[in-house]
Amino acid sequence: MNYRHGFHAGNFADVFKHVFLTRILAYLARKGTPFRVIDTHAGAGEYDLASEEAVRGGEWQDGIGRLADAGDLDVRARELLRPYLEIVGPLRADGPPARYPGSPRIVQAMMRGQDRVTFCELHPQTFADLRANFRRDARIACLNLDGYIGLNAGVPPKERRGLVLIDPPFERTDEFDAALNALRSAHEKWPTGTYALWYPVKDASAIARFATAIVESGIRRVLRLELAVEAPLAGGKLARAGLILINPPYVLEEEAAILMPALARKLARTAQTGILREWLAGE
Repeated sequence: MNYRHGFHAGNFADVFKHVFLTRILAYLARKGTPFRVIDTHAGAGEYDLASEEAVRGGEWQDGIGRLADAGDLDVRARELLRPYLEIVGPLRADGPPARYPGSPRIVQAMMRGQDRVTFCELHPQTFADLRANFRRDARIACLNLDGYIGLNAGVPPKERRGLVLIDPPFERTDEFDAALNALRSAHEKWPTGTYALWYPVKDASAIARFATAIVESGIRRVLRLELAVEAPLAGGKLARAGLILINPPYVLEEEAAILMPALARKLARTAQTGILREWLAGE
């Protein structure tokens, strides 16, 4: 309940997560039928990078700040990054963008008139900011409750197509267990939905146990992506983050093969970067 993302907004983990969020949403928008997005830990929706929190954290400089000049990237990577960078807005080499969009702003920017969204946020002040940011958009419902409860109540959605984004702060010691239980329960009720779970890599053994549990759950079509911007150090800054993707768009693995090396090169803190792209479970 004490986590404030303002300190970390726009960091490498945000860039990694939000780039692939835009790719999934772009795919969903290819069809004319409506889709639903459920964001279980929505946060405030957007973040002022000139705020005291963001200035003190300064993490955007090694994140979105590195993309102020993307001209050296492969043309294919630039095209895949384009929707994300357009939503972020103008970037300068000498300072941050005025505001950094959280996942709610990205979803709002890419949804259409027929699409619907449910944002869940438990932290009282953060929820107040979230509701203020989106209260004028009738397509969006903001709920002040535990996101796992909101997910269980929200699936299957009437739209039948869509995405569940699970992006908890990982303050709870049992967060992986809670996330796994939520995924299994939701997948049983909505097996055709796309699910994206973001996680920080702080304890490699915990990640390995979680990956094994995913495989043993019987859930199929599970793609795992991880990006490291330097060698992790005990007690140091977050250096590696991952995504578990269930039922990802069929083009996403190919897009990841282009994007992951590009992001590793642009976001590297040292030469010790790392990329993981693997299927935990196939069809």
